[in-house]
Amino acid sequence: MRLIHNMSTIAEYTAPEYPAPNRVIKIAVIGGSGVGKTALVVRFLTRRFIGDYERNAGNLYSREVQLDGEQVTIQVQDTPGTEMSDNGISIPDHVTCSVQWADAVVLVYSVTDRRSFDLIDQLHQLVVRSGAANMPPVILLANKADLLHLRRVDSQQGPSLAATLGCSFYEVSASEDYSQVHGAFHRLCCQLAKQPPAPSGPSSNTPAAAEKRRSPLIPRPKSPNMQDLKRRFKQALSAKVRTVTSV
Repeated sequence: MRLIHNMSTIAEYTAPEYPAPNRVIKIAVIGGSGVGKTALVVRFLTRRFIGDYERNAGNLYSREVQLDGEQVTIQVQDTPGTEMSDNGISIPDHVTCSVQWADAVVLVYSVTDRRSFDLIDQLHQLVVRSGAANMPPVILLANKADLLHLRRVDSQQGPSLAATLGCSFYEVSASEDYSQVHGAFHRLCCQLAKQPPAPSGPSSNTPAAAEKRRSPLIPRPKSPNMQDLKRRFKQALSAKVRTVTSV
């Protein structure tokens, strides 16, 4: 017996004597710096919210789940933030490679950061160019919806942009509501699970497939460092307790 993390519950799962390889679903999360990409990924995979993170190095998170009765492995590629300056935008190579690697892309902006919203159209163009004829599914996430007093992007602008780009839109708060974050990622995973697996035979020798193989290496899949996440979670709780006590 082993315990496999289900998207909504912890489900008991009996491993077969000769288990078949799991279907792998690969998701890249891209957006500007400081929009909460890592917080969203960790929230989705562990249900926990951790407020402060070290600078994003582009970790690849992997977890086994049961999705609509099927055992799958979800890999979520966190990426360094894209920066905007007076000279245009600077997209790290890791972001480009992650988009080429992924089966689906999550575009993220913060409602408190107008520049991060203005980046989305150009990031979507990157996805379109990288996908060529095989455009991957895309969703648009507006994070930090709980920070109403700091909002810099009108609530109607997100849905309007998503309609223009032809993708689904979700306004969420990684810090306040796990169900919102889970719902967005879960629907994307269900959409991917309904698609036929990528071919591994002769048809995989297409130019697009060859381009993916030539892409610089994405870091090997690894599970989130649970001990480190637990340590930061405890630190965050201790800080809140100290604040309440001092008041």
